Amino acid sequence: MQLSEDYIAGLIDGEGSFTVYLRKGRYKKVECHFYVKLVKDELPLLRKLQRSLKCGRIYLQKDTRKNHSDCYRFEVGNLKDLREKIIPLLKNRLQSEKRKKDFRIFCKIVKMVSEKKHLTPEGWEKIQKLKSQMHR
Repeated sequence: MQLSEDYIAGLIDGEGSFTVYLRKGRYKKVECHFYVKLVKDELPLLRKLQRSLKCGRIYLQKDTRKNHSDCYRFEVGNLKDLREKIIPLLKNRLQSEKRKKDFRIFCKIVKMVSEKKHLTPEGWEKIQKLKSQMHR
């Protein structure tokens, strides 16, 4: 059974996260990731999400902190899947103001990376500034 697009958007609104990692070494690299993290018992739901979106991977996230349990994380980090599946699905669907703000910034960064703008000093700096505005 497939999950509806509205259900997926609601799940992401509540449990999703858009994250950007900047790696500076020999080459400047920007990694864009979208996650949904749920408690271990919800693995079947994450599998349905993965089947519905036809992308991503699921992995166990161990947690050793007191009063925390292990979770499963569904992740999409493939730029093409982000551009062609995740972003179009969520456009104008998220309700949480915080999530909408992070999503808008995430979309800008994905576009810049797709256009290889992160390889220029100006583009790298702009992505750094955009990233600093996320998760506030």
